[in-house]
Amino acid sequence: MASKLQADNDESVLLRVTHSNIKSFSPEIRFSLQSTVEAVKDKLWRKCGTSVNSMRLELYDDGGGAKVSDLTDDSRPLGFYSPLDGFRLHVIDTDPASVTSGGWLEDTSLVEKYTISDEAYQKRDGTFRKFKERISAQNPSAFAPKITDDYMEDLCANIKVGDRCEVEPGEKRGVVKFVGRAESLAPGFWVGVQYDEPLGKHDGLVKGTRYFECPPLHGGMVRPDKVKVGDYPERDPFEDEEI
Repeated sequence: MASKLQADNDESVLLRVTHSNIKSFSPEIRFSLQSTVEAVKDKLWRKCGTSVNSMRLELYDDGGGAKVSDLTDDSRPLGFYSPLDGFRLHVIDTDPASVTSGGWLEDTSLVEKYTISDEAYQKRDGTFRKFKERISAQNPSAFAPKITDDYMEDLCANIKVGDRCEVEPGEKRGVVKFVGRAESLAPGFWVGVQYDEPLGKHDGLVKGTRYFECPPLHGGMVRPDKVKVGDYPERDPFEDEEI
C-alpha cells in the first residue's frame, strides 16, 4: 500500500467523515497525505469534539461499505493507508463519557429545561414584562417595531448560497447556506452560515424553523453586514506549525 503514497508535499485527499455518535455529522474534509494519523485526529477533534486519545479511525471505500483499513498507527502518514478522493473516514468515539455520547449534540429534548408558568411569571416583580408594561404606559410607541422587513436587503445582493465567506467578529470561515428573511428571528434579511469548525450555535434549526442543514454546532444566523464573501478557503490548523 505504501507504494501509492505520493512524494509531493501538497498532495491531499478529500474524504467524507462520519461519526459513531453524531449521525448528522457527515462533512467532506480535505486532508494532506503527509499528515500523520495523529494530526488527522487532532483536526477531527476540532470539528466533532471527540478527543484524540478516545478516537479510533476506519477507512472505507467510495461505496462506503467495504472497509479498506484501520488507521491504527498514529505515527504513520495518512497516505500510507492509500485513501482516495471520495473514500469515507469513520470516527469511533471510545469514551463512554464523551460530549458526543447519548445524543446530546443532536437532540436538545434530552436537555432538562427550566420552565415557569405564565401566572407565576406575572406575579414576579422586576421582570422585563413589568418594565415593558410600565414604559409602554408612559410612551405607547416605545416598543413599536423599528426594523423593516427590507432591513439590509441591499447588502445581500452579492451574497449567494454556496459562497465561501468570513464572518465577524472572530474571522470565522465557512460557506453560505441561507440568504433571506427569517420568520423566527427579527425583521430584515439574514445570512445562514455553516462554519468550518464547531463555532456556531445550532445545526441550521433556529427557534423551531429549519433554514439549512449542517453538522451540530456549525451553524450561525448573522446579519449581512457581518459577512464577507470571497476566496476564504478552509484554514489548515497546522499550516503555521514549524517544520
